[in-house]
Amino acid sequence: MNSHFDKSNALGLPREIFWKTIPAIFQLHIPIVPCDGTETHNALSIPPKNMDRSIWRIAGIAAALATFIPSARAAVSDGETDILGRHALATRHFGNDSPWYEANIPFFECSDPEITEVYYYRWQLWKAHIRDLGDSGTIITEFLDDVGWSIRPYQSLNDATAFHIHEGRWIRDRNYVNGYIDFMYNKGGNDRHFSEAIADAVYADYLATGDKTFATSYLASMEKIFQLWSDHYDTAKNLYFIQPILDATEFSIASIDATGGKWGFGGGEAFRPTINSFMFADAMAISKLSALAGDADKAKAYAATAASIKDHVQNDLWNPDMEHFIDRYKANNQFVHYWDFIRGRELAGYTPWYFELPDNDPKFNVSWQRLLAPDGFAGPYGLRTVEPSYQDYMRQYIYEPKTNPRKPECQWNGPSWPFDETLVLGGIANLLNDYSQGIVHTEDYDRLLRQYAHQHYLGDQLDLQEDYNPDTGAVIVGLPRSHHYNHSDFCDLVISGLAGLRPRPDNILEVNPLVPATSGIGSINYLCLENVPYHGHLVTILYDRDGRHYGKGAGLSVYVDGERVIDPSALGRKTVEIKPLPPVEVGAGPVDLAVNFRRKGFPAPSASTNNTPGDLYQAVDGRVWYFANVRNCWSTLGSPNAQDWFSVDFGSDKQVSTAKLYFYSDEAQFKAPHDYTVQAWIGAAWTDVPGALKTPTAPLGNGENTITFPPVTTSKLRVVFTNADKAATALVELKAY
Repeated sequence: MNSHFDKSNALGLPREIFWKTIPAIFQLHIPIVPCDGTETHNALSIPPKNMDRSIWRIAGIAAALATFIPSARAAVSDGETDILGRHALATRHFGNDSPWYEANIPFFECSDPEITEVYYYRWQLWKAHIRDLGDSGTIITEFLDDVGWSIRPYQSLNDATAFHIHEGRWIRDRNYVNGYIDFMYNKGGNDRHFSEAIADAVYADYLATGDKTFATSYLASMEKIFQLWSDHYDTAKNLYFIQPILDATEFSIASIDATGGKWGFGGGEAFRPTINSFMFADAMAISKLSALAGDADKAKAYAATAASIKDHVQNDLWNPDMEHFIDRYKANNQFVHYWDFIRGRELAGYTPWYFELPDNDPKFNVSWQRLLAPDGFAGPYGLRTVEPSYQDYMRQYIYEPKTNPRKPECQWNGPSWPFDETLVLGGIANLLNDYSQGIVHTEDYDRLLRQYAHQHYLGDQLDLQEDYNPDTGAVIVGLPRSHHYNHSDFCDLVISGLAGLRPRPDNILEVNPLVPATSGIGSINYLCLENVPYHGHLVTILYDRDGRHYGKGAGLSVYVDGERVIDPSALGRKTVEIKPLPPVEVGAGPVDLAVNFRRKGFPAPSASTNNTPGDLYQAVDGRVWYFANVRNCWSTLGSPNAQDWFSVDFGSDKQVSTAKLYFYSDEAQFKAPHDYTVQAWIGAAWTDVPGALKTPTAPLGNGENTITFPPVTTSKLRVVFTNADKAATALVELKAY
């Protein structure tokens, strides 16, 4: 185990200066960032996002100090490094909800404060989108609010599922991603509502975990869904086609031009680089998983299918005049004609590189010049989805009819979308790692990642929206449903791109950070990605340009299970053999007896106040978050009572020994209750559960409250709250086990 006393410290200061600075800490007031997604201001009233380096160092001193107090630190096992001080970081970024993150996420920092802050925000966003379905498992949602085009009652959508899996493969508790994959393949979640590359994501998950038994168990379902996509396959052209709306990209060039420029929500069927890249990737994944399962014939067949798709994408969708992968029309009408190319480049033309479909050929690599061109895709505030030379660039066609004044709806004729930025940045990571070209460099990756990170800010708040104006940075679709939108990834771009952990199927750990070798304006001068779960091991990647920030030597170092396996050395691809280990055993997670996402039947919630279904079911819908601008709770707001209660009727006797309560608190209108008591329906009366042990002992807002007690058999459970003075109790979720 590494000690903080063995390095300089989180500030990169000499120890003697650091310890002289500590007395000043006790004269500072530096608030903790609350768990609801808001950013508090420091004692100088400077938003954290805009703090200069000296202010960040002051905040860092306070965070670092906590790591020296044994009672404040999380336990660190012998197989981990302890360089960043995850307890202090978790407390700073997640407040009272920090224990979940300490137990689950890889911790990270780099010299760019916005990339660092957004990294933690994106884990907060990912966790907020976890939905507990009780005995149906767990899913990750795209929207926090319910939307009409999702699979009801689950509120699941399949278009961003691959991104959710790519992020979640780095989480330690495997039940979340495993449950989600199971839902997609065994419980109807992958309904092909949108084009998708979920099989490829499952294979990517396997590359991180090494658990081939789990991944290969879904081969039959993967094959079935792959074959169903034959309804979008043109046997004359040997390519897949789709309407842009079903590619989750409405109002693209193909659909707009198919109406003569008058509309574009539907229609415009085309042979697109997107769906064909997805199908190529899924075929390759099925081939590789079949080989792992010992089915050589199936592996060979799907490899041949993938090769056919690749050949036709490269031969037929490459436009030599535009030097880009371009849609060809399947539609044929008075405005557009079958097999003609669309009349402009789209950012979606870089999707093939996300899956490493194109050959390493200068003929194709030249396409990346347009990505960096100011008159091409390179908007000053984000990547454009089409180039500004397109006649209907940024023309707004559709508005949300229920808003006044009218607010724009989703379009892909220019707006900057995190979805596409994820595909492009992932493609650049592959380009820099596995291709030979001199167009795109690590400086470009870092700059575009920094630009993408900046999009996550809505003013001074972290709140990712659906899309942005690439020329002004303004939010375009800013509807109530748009807050904290989970339609992309970011943490995986940091882990596998910036920090450079390149997952592989063998027992070789490969690390290649996408950091420029020479220092310059905006350069990443240090980074640490700590204790990433990988093939049953824990990996830490440490880069310190001059060795002064961490005090562990200049250059790139790599640790496995707490031991340094690559000493400080120059940037570049590093490989080291790691011991093969059996996959981490995943037990069945506990089933929440109180959840009712269907909002009918049992379990049935009731309460002493605000007992309409719209209020009640929010506390048993399997969702927990603390964002101030998207409420999801039952509350006692308006109640005149000193005490209120919330109960769940299970509909039959259940054995219960644990309850978990989650309260939202803004320390003004809503606060955690002064106290609470858990009761069970015993005989014909409510009775306090005997031997209740509360953790923590005092009610906690914006975090988990756990109550354990000897098992009781009951048909109903109730919690009685003593409300805080002059504040309402807001119950985000009640869980029972």
